[in-house]
Amino acid sequence: MPINLEMPKLSDTMTEGTVVRWLKKEGDQIEIGDEVAEIETDKATMAMEAFDEGILAKILIPEGGKAPIGSVLAVITAEGESLDDAGATPAPAAAAPVAAAPAAAAPPAASSSPVSDPAPAAAAPAATPPSSGERIKSSPLARKIAADQGVDLAGLTGTGPGGRIVKADVVAASQAGPTAPATGKPAAPAPAAIAPTMGDGDQRVELSSMRRIIAERLLTSKTTIPHFYLHLEVDAAPLMAIRKQVNAQAEVTHGNKYTVNDFILKSVINALQAVPAANASFNGDHIVQFEQIGIAVAVAIDDGLVTPVVKNAAAKSLLQISKEVKDLATRARDKKLKPDEFDGGTITVSNLGAYGIESFDAIINPPQAAILSVGAIIEKPVVVDGQLSIGLRMNLGLSCDHRVVDGAVGAELLGQIKKLIESPALMLV
Repeated sequence: MPINLEMPKLSDTMTEGTVVRWLKKEGDQIEIGDEVAEIETDKATMAMEAFDEGILAKILIPEGGKAPIGSVLAVITAEGESLDDAGATPAPAAAAPVAAAPAAAAPPAASSSPVSDPAPAAAAPAATPPSSGERIKSSPLARKIAADQGVDLAGLTGTGPGGRIVKADVVAASQAGPTAPATGKPAAPAPAAIAPTMGDGDQRVELSSMRRIIAERLLTSKTTIPHFYLHLEVDAAPLMAIRKQVNAQAEVTHGNKYTVNDFILKSVINALQAVPAANASFNGDHIVQFEQIGIAVAVAIDDGLVTPVVKNAAAKSLLQISKEVKDLATRARDKKLKPDEFDGGTITVSNLGAYGIESFDAIINPPQAAILSVGAIIEKPVVVDGQLSIGLRMNLGLSCDHRVVDGAVGAELLGQIKKLIESPALMLV
């Protein structure tokens, strides 16, 4: 009997995937374990393996086409079997790539903040609350939380796929206060966004799955998490001096070259051990304080930012961290990361120093409670012991979730990071 090759769920937050490239063509023999296609998810591009064998009789979703989880991508038949017996058709939501065309489109907002998991479903246009008698589209979890917290679903606007009300909508409404009962009078429509007029030379760029998730998660983070920001200027001269010494020794031993960011990551790990209250996450009616430290590292790729995680970081040496980050960054740019390599982050480090940025405020990477922004090391006049001199300075910023991290806790964490950077030998003991 013909077998339908379906869109797999390749990450915990994936709702649809894009067929980037077919690795097999129609008529090819498929064996169990063969890589059949490259699928782009909300986190990375990864290979899809076959769990059945036979002939790839028909490809239903072309390269560049999108399809929700469970949609039929292709049909596999046995030797001599007729394709007419398959009865498979592409899922209605599947779509071929859209060619560039002169049409109004709003450009995505830029941000320095990375994205990590877990992530909500891909963004959908906001839906109008249902009128009387119309079934309210909501997830089972959203309905349960609404019942527990006394939130009226009829008064909410869903942000999930197809305007469905999801957990985040109910939690946000609950935190905002009691929901007023729905009335027969419709709410005034929000003013429509004015898209720029496209000229002859302008190009429409379709959002990838990853870019859509980035856009949604940054909006959710910025509008639902109460951010506050702390900044410190640190003396980077001791760090640069010890880095030079360590790299000189490493050149004649293992050959690994340490970056400034390696030392920054190590300082954050040690600082979180000293201030465990910041290694936590907000979870509705309680805070989860994590035993282990997972450092999510922002890596720029062609289509945005990803944040692979160095897990169980407190148990690893500076050398192990340095090698692991290099490997993760290389595979991130080659789109070879596995889904579980994005899991387990408890804090994120975003370093724009290599781009010459001296200071910035990053957007928190939910469900984490803090993200460290690292600026460039620059020469500038400083006063030391009453004397003016030239020093090496670096700006550190800490964005905190005020539901989890109070000002004093955030200041203590940032102070510990400063202490370790200015006395870097403490990281190595």
